[in-house]
Amino acid sequence: MIKNPKLAKHIADVAWGDLVRKMEYKAKWYGKWLVKIDQWYASSKTCSNCNGKQENMTLDVRHWECSSCGAEHDRDVNAAINIKRQGILKLKAEGLSVSACGGVRKSDSVSVAA
Repeated sequence: MIKNPKLAKHIADVAWGDLVRKMEYKAKWYGKWLVKIDQWYASSKTCSNCNGKQENMTLDVRHWECSSCGAEHDRDVNAAINIKRQGILKLKAEGLSVSACGGVRKSDSVSVAA
């Protein structure tokens, strides 16, 4: 059925949705958070050093140099760093604190007047 162009996209979408549903279930089961990043976020084209964005980058480019700061990047490692940062920003926006070792916990701080 995947060879049928009319059905292929729908089948792939269902499979992806099922994977995400299972990941959400498992994360909740183990007391973890699943953070979804926007699919159009340019994680590969954004410099993890200075946040400069490359305008044009084809899929065959595996290593690139930032035109703003000159940092050299492996495309996949750079994307992983940017995705991690986006996930941490989303968790913090939801009022969750993120520890230095990557764990997530509810904020326990209480404001006290002195």
